Amino acid sequence: MRVTQSMLSNNMLRNLSSSYNKMGMIQEQINSGKKITRPSQDPVVAIKGIGYRTDLGKVEQYQRNLGEVNNWLDSSDDALDHVGLALQRVQELVTQASTDSVTTDDRKKIQAEITQIKDQIRDLANTKVGDKYIFSGTKTLEPLFTDTTLAGEPIVAAGTAYPAAPANTSYEGSVNIEVYDGVQITVNSNGYDMFSKIDEMMVSLEAELLDTTKSGSDFDNYLSSISGNQDLVLESRADIGARQNRVEMMGNRLSTQEVVVTKQLSNNEDIDYEKAITELISQESIHRAALSVGSRIIQPTLMDFLR
Repeated sequence: MRVTQSMLSNNMLRNLSSSYNKMGMIQEQINSGKKITRPSQDPVVAIKGIGYRTDLGKVEQYQRNLGEVNNWLDSSDDALDHVGLALQRVQELVTQASTDSVTTDDRKKIQAEITQIKDQIRDLANTKVGDKYIFSGTKTLEPLFTDTTLAGEPIVAAGTAYPAAPANTSYEGSVNIEVYDGVQITVNSNGYDMFSKIDEMMVSLEAELLDTTKSGSDFDNYLSSISGNQDLVLESRADIGARQNRVEMMGNRLSTQEVVVTKQLSNNEDIDYEKAITELISQESIHRAALSVGSRIIQPTLMDFLR
């Protein structure tokens, strides 16, 4: 086969163009720090990258969910801490009222403070995180207490009791937040069970303090009721504490997962700068050699043919 000057020129131009493309690709990698800038360059790398980014997005969402879980648990624990302090004050007042040396006027003063504590405990039962009531079960947009009801049940009179469970069972429902694939944590506490018992006691105590026929010994039984309600509060706080510990462990797990996925994403997409720069220098040397050889193969003038 006869090799013409045109064939030599075309081959040289094609090889130089290929060399330019290789240098351009390496320079693009160095500028971006990534192995590919378009999926068509390496579909396998692109698909893996999508998967890793999806995993990272899920981890970030779960971390945001954990923040919401912590808000609920911390707010619940803080509210119950204040309920415990209020019951402690009630215990002190009842101890004072249970002595026969206390006058009727003194008991009226104690009753006035008991009323304020009762209202304060009801306010604590209506604690909110954002626009959601945390002790109202899944009825998060409705307060546990209103002026006339507790979880939809009428406020009881002295000596009567609330139902064991409200007619609307949503007030005892669990609010769950997902913190990992298939893992959910309950963020609320059953407010009705605890606050109904406390409110029963407070309403009866309030009425008996105004009853002039009562003696000091009539208030002794309230001390055991207060102690029982304090135990309910402590049990609820212990449960919240256990869930807070689990949330902390889940946070550590998510942090580890984030590091692992980020490393996998980097290994999949990020270039090795030392290797890329070495390849660029090598390709530049090859390109210069191709230019030098091409200048010798292609004779630019007629005089070169006549020599």
